[in-house]
Amino acid sequence: MATTTFDRPPATLPLYLRAALPALPVVGGLPGVKHASGSVPDLTLRRAGITTDLDHLAAYGDVCGFALRGTLPATYPHMAAFGLQMALMVDTAFPFAPMGLVHLRNTIVQHRPIGVGERYDVEVRAEDLRDHPKGRLIDLVTTATVGDEVVWDETMTLFRRGGRGGAESSPAPLTDVAAPVGAARWRLPADLGRRYGAVSGDRNPIHLSKLSAKAFGFPRQIAHGMWSQARALAAVENRLGDTFRVDAEFRKPILLPTTVSFGTREDGDGLLLGITGAPKDDRPGREHLVARVTHA
Repeated sequence: MATTTFDRPPATLPLYLRAALPALPVVGGLPGVKHASGSVPDLTLRRAGITTDLDHLAAYGDVCGFALRGTLPATYPHMAAFGLQMALMVDTAFPFAPMGLVHLRNTIVQHRPIGVGERYDVEVRAEDLRDHPKGRLIDLVTTATVGDEVVWDETMTLFRRGGRGGAESSPAPLTDVAAPVGAARWRLPADLGRRYGAVSGDRNPIHLSKLSAKAFGFPRQIAHGMWSQARALAAVENRLGDTFRVDAEFRKPILLPTTVSFGTREDGDGLLLGITGAPKDDRPGREHLVARVTHA
């Protein structure tokens, strides 16, 4: 497998411009713009010696609800990986054009906490192109290491609508699991997508404003799925421990501004987390996020 190493984070604005090109008439079919189809790219993207900027960490904690500690929040290494993930998706060897992909599921395994002062390396690759009843799925797999030790990994499952479709080869971890509803209420402001985009680099237009979201078929801007996963974990941070796995499924988008409910429920050896819309007229709200935390 070919490996490309970056000595600094890829700039995301040029990557978003490249991501938009395949959607343009005529331009989208040109060599160097049109994406391949039907195969997983034989490519790994890597950054080494990543350090943590404390001001950035504080800004991330502020928007996601994490307290400042001596170790990184479980979702924070995704910040270091995001530019590499974007760079892989805009590569024409990737089987789908990035615009229109849906982040459907996300799994993080924290093998041990990463210290705020530690240097770590990150690698990103694509795996497991497969059927979904309404299209196709592919995983972006990210691994964080300190020396030879794997300390953190993430699997982002992306969905592309259309094509022949078919049954999934194995059931999703949270199939038929209902999101727990709780008494906590979170008021999410209209600028949440812009605030999270500023710290994450994820400035997809669907998150930034009502006008830009409407151009992609949404009535108004939506919250990032990774923000909802981070905010749910921040709410139970004292219950997570040092080693755990969290499987998350993003169901209905969270339209901003809004008020959502957050709840938890014991689930055997695990803990279920849920973000739902506020109930209306004695009817349960829409499910936005369901996640399960399990411990090693």
